[in-house]
Amino acid sequence: MKKLLILVLVATATMTQAQNFKGLDKSPMDRVFYPTSNRETDKAIVITYSRPQLKGRNLEDLVPTYEIWRTGANEATEVRLYKSIKLGDTVIKAGTYTMYSFPKDESTEIIINSATNVWGAYGYDKSKDVARIDLPVSESTEYLEAFSFAFSGEGNNAVLHGGWGNVRVEIPITIL
Repeated sequence: MKKLLILVLVATATMTQAQNFKGLDKSPMDRVFYPTSNRETDKAIVITYSRPQLKGRNLEDLVPTYEIWRTGANEATEVRLYKSIKLGDTVIKAGTYTMYSFPKDESTEIIINSATNVWGAYGYDKSKDVARIDLPVSESTEYLEAFSFAFSGEGNNAVLHGGWGNVRVEIPITIL
C-alpha cells in the first residue's frame, strides 16, 4: 500500500507543470539615492529607473529630439522624495513622482510629473507636470553603454548626473 501511495505521489508530482520564469530583463532596473553613502540612512531622494543599452544603436534613434522620453526604459522613471526639494525655481513637496525628458537640439527639459505607476511615456499627461527645468547637454569622452544616473554633491546641494553614450546632463537639486 505504501509503495502504491509513493508511486501515485511521484507520478502526480512529475505530471505537474513547472512554473515558467522569465529570463533576465534586457534593461535591468537600478536605483540611485542621495545622500549617496550607504551609512547615511536618512535619504532625501531615491530614483528607480531601468537602464537601456545602446548595443550598437544610435542614441538619436532611441531618444528622438522634441519627443517625450520616459528617461530610461520600461516604466517611467520613479522619483521618490523623502524631503521637499527645489528644482530650478520650483519647490516640489516630498512624495512620489515620475521623471520624463524632452530632448532638444542643444538642451533637454527635465520634467517631474505627479502621475505614478506609468509604463513608458505613452500615458504622459502634461497637466500633471509639477516642475520643468531646461538644462544644457554636454558631451563626454567617456562612453556609457547603459543609460546611467549618479548623484554627487554635499549637504543640501545635490547634482543628479544622467548619461548615455557620450551625452551628459547635470540636474542641480536643492534639498529643503
